Amino acid sequence: MDRATGGLTGPEIDDLLGRCAFPPAGTAVDCAVSGGPDSTALLVLAVAAGLDVTCWTVNHSLRPTSADETQLVAHIGATLGVATITVDGPVDDGPDLEQRARDVRRAVLPEGVLTGHTADDQAETVLLNLLRGAGVPGTAGIGDPARRPLLALRRTETRGLCEALDLQVVDDPSNVDPRFTRNRVRHEVLPLLADVAGRDPVPLLARHATLAGEATGLLTNLVADVDPTDVRSVVDLPDDLVRLAVRRWLTGVVSGPPPDQASVDRVLDVVRGRVVATEVAGGHRVRRSAGFLRFESR
Repeated sequence: MDRATGGLTGPEIDDLLGRCAFPPAGTAVDCAVSGGPDSTALLVLAVAAGLDVTCWTVNHSLRPTSADETQLVAHIGATLGVATITVDGPVDDGPDLEQRARDVRRAVLPEGVLTGHTADDQAETVLLNLLRGAGVPGTAGIGDPARRPLLALRRTETRGLCEALDLQVVDDPSNVDPRFTRNRVRHEVLPLLADVAGRDPVPLLARHATLAGEATGLLTNLVADVDPTDVRSVVDLPDDLVRLAVRRWLTGVVSGPPPDQASVDRVLDVVRGRVVATEVAGGHRVRRSAGFLRFESR
């Protein structure tokens, strides 16, 4: 790791960097690092790309080892010549743990922070959103690709990079816990798809996410000037266009995954005056009052 202080180089680094989507060298960026191989590789590659990096790590206090894990991240950052900021974001175990932990990270991490999501994460997200009924926008996968420069890399590659650099990483036990649907998709569904198809489905699903993202952009442009919260302004528009506008609006006001189609259809009923209010995914509520939609957060 001596070479880390002077800029990482070498064939393995150059190959991975060539498939990453980092901003130009010298750009100031924040990286979210948990200590796992993906986020650790993100930190390494951001430094190798010549970025002005600040490392951020969140202590959720979920495990007795949580403080040790944040210290490990700080040590790796110091080895790479990067300042690390540790923030407390305690989360209690229980229902909706993954979503609650994501909500905490959104609250405590800086806007625009980079994350270490890979092509494997992208493929899992496409399948999860299909199962949620999130439609074409859901199959576009992980939101805001600009914040996820490693989406063209595989999980085996990020781990391999950490091993090649002899970096100790955290293996989060929650990543194999079958109570989380994502883990069942990761460890059961994707291997089964690979067996049935006779090929690795991850590149196919990741490619689909790119195409669905392009289609979503075109659909969004169709309703860029449509405000579904002003119900009188959309009274003459067809339901299909209003659904697109409702989906765009919900995506902007609800954190987390894209809205499912059932939530969009229920809000359309509110727009059309068939009901006065409805719940949407996440336990939030949309209500019609004086000709306008009101979003009521959970």
